Amino acid sequence: MDGGTPNFKKWNILYPVYINSKKTIAEGRRISATKACENPTALEIGDCCGHLKIPFAIELDKAYPRDFMQVGRVRVLLKRPDGSLHNPVVASKKQLMVRVAELVPRHPGRTKKQEPAATSNAVPTKSGKGGKKKR
Repeated sequence: MDGGTPNFKKWNILYPVYINSKKTIAEGRRISATKACENPTALEIGDCCGHLKIPFAIELDKAYPRDFMQVGRVRVLLKRPDGSLHNPVVASKKQLMVRVAELVPRHPGRTKKQEPAATSNAVPTKSGKGGKKKR
């Protein structure tokens, strides 16, 4: 990133939940489901911000407060210290979310794996109710 970055704490934060089409507005989605993309990751959002030439920082040690299983967030800097935009196409956080949601499905890491395989093969150890047998 550039040397004259303003206060990092003041950067805008983008959580993957904001642009996840699988989530409801109550669960944290911030843009319309038709414009949102499926299960974006913080790394994909970061790459898309880089593609849009917007300074960003990926924080994988942070989680979404309403759903702490959703790990990772991206901090973005939309404006320079003098108030001019880094990318004139993206004037607001909402516009950035829509643009990133358009780019994520075309992300190079997306082309091969669309859905991560769920590895929750919980096999029950013994069948039946257990307990005492009736006489």
